[in-house]
Amino acid sequence: MFESVFVQIGVVIGLAAVGGALAQLLRQPLIVAFIAVGILLGPSVTGVVTYSHEIELFARLGIALLLFIVGLKLDLHVIRTVGPVALASGLGQVVFTSVVGYLLALALGMTPVAALYVAVALTFSSTIIIVKLLSDKREVESLHGRIAVGFLIVQDIVVVLVMIGLTAFGQSSGDLHLGWEALSILTKGALMLLTVALLMRYVLPRLLPYLARSSELLMLFAIASAVLGAAAGDALGFSKEVGAFLAGVSIASTPYREQVAARLVSLRDFLLLFFFIELGASLDLGALGAQLGASLVFSLFVLIGNPLIVMAIMGYMGYRKRTGFLAGLTVAQISEFSLILAALGLSLGHLDQASVGLITLVGLITISASTYMILYSHPLYERLAPWLSIFERKLPHRELDSPLQGDAKADLLLVGLGRYGAALAANLRLLGVRLLAVDFDPTTVTRHTRDGYHVHYGDAEDPEFVATLPLADMRWVVSTVRDRDINMMLLHALRAQGYKGRVALSTSSNHEAEEFQRQGVDLTFIPYADAARDAAMRLMSEPAASHTQEQTP
Repeated sequence: MFESVFVQIGVVIGLAAVGGALAQLLRQPLIVAFIAVGILLGPSVTGVVTYSHEIELFARLGIALLLFIVGLKLDLHVIRTVGPVALASGLGQVVFTSVVGYLLALALGMTPVAALYVAVALTFSSTIIIVKLLSDKREVESLHGRIAVGFLIVQDIVVVLVMIGLTAFGQSSGDLHLGWEALSILTKGALMLLTVALLMRYVLPRLLPYLARSSELLMLFAIASAVLGAAAGDALGFSKEVGAFLAGVSIASTPYREQVAARLVSLRDFLLLFFFIELGASLDLGALGAQLGASLVFSLFVLIGNPLIVMAIMGYMGYRKRTGFLAGLTVAQISEFSLILAALGLSLGHLDQASVGLITLVGLITISASTYMILYSHPLYERLAPWLSIFERKLPHRELDSPLQGDAKADLLLVGLGRYGAALAANLRLLGVRLLAVDFDPTTVTRHTRDGYHVHYGDAEDPEFVATLPLADMRWVVSTVRDRDINMMLLHALRAQGYKGRVALSTSSNHEAEEFQRQGVDLTFIPYADAARDAAMRLMSEPAASHTQEQTP
């Protein structure tokens, strides 16, 4: 419609901004809004966006940065920690969904070949969408977030192998070509991992301190690493996601990862806008109507069956039902890879247009529905928790290795050991306070335990976890988490347990601080790390009856 690419991109960004603002006004997920804008701009409606190399390029750059940032936050220690459960749940879910989906497709009258494609398409979840949602909720570094990212990466590797196998099968009737492709991809994968290991061991520790003298140069190097890593992964026969993820992992163990990740987030979010626009614009609504009934059956299977199998596997391995539920919701949709797989099947003559339309419609339904499920995962869990006990062992040993009730007495419970929380903990310990800390990041728990702190893994949003805390002897419960909803849930859980001590909560605004005070909170902080010492002194001197606000400059 527009001859100028610049004008077309401008229209896309402008309408996305309007759609996003409208979604925020209606309290709807931005991802769903951006996909809807893509459908509106696509050939099925207005035709503003047909096939644009520029939009595709921006989308691929956003994907590379997204997975690069995920890799930055997953150092080798974390990969070793969640590796077994990620592998078991990832492969278990793939096998379960493939088998049941295949039988379901046959029952609906599909041919064996078409049923196989549909079954495989149902198994893969969208790493890009899930990581974006978890990042927005600040849950990538939580236990369920790490496990989810782990089995999503497992799925990405599996889908690459499946697509290689299908391509080889479509091109050759013999097993020789297929075997050669499998051997080739394994060799390339080993070389890629070896290259990353050598970079981490010999090159990056010497190169990054030099680059870090200029923050602009460090950011340029990070972006180049993400894009070149994605390109290398794609060139070697893997996905761009796997290559960008490994590029991020290579920097994850360096002291510069937090600086790099923080400064790339805004650029990542802007570029990912084009991915969601492209996803919506690629949907052909004209081919979807006849497949509505079958698509609803498959969508319900994905939305319900996939989370259940993940919960069952994680429960068997000793994780709590809440961790399994939150991780399981991340597989309640199919991936953009599923649409690529359908297009591959069509090009090889294995699928007809009706089957492609079916997979596309299932993708649209499950991506939209699962977005709501993940964004409202905690309220959803509260409603379903009484029926989820069958997915939890009597002793979920993975998360209960050292029971809290048997701990030595503590004067103060500190929730959150981020930068501000860690500084506050250090100053409280200098003042001789007997401290028990809780954090939802397993790596943080391990690091501070090694430093001599009394720390346990736990999520302040989980009322069941709050019930296990030794609150009877606590003089203070202090939250350094600056999320209003989390703090309100913690406050309600403390009151439900009959806690009589004092409460201090952190916030990001004066308005929230005033709201907490009206709720009876004794002290509120608007924290910065350099104010931790003053906050520690204030906590120890604050009288029980006062309700004051601590605002640091």
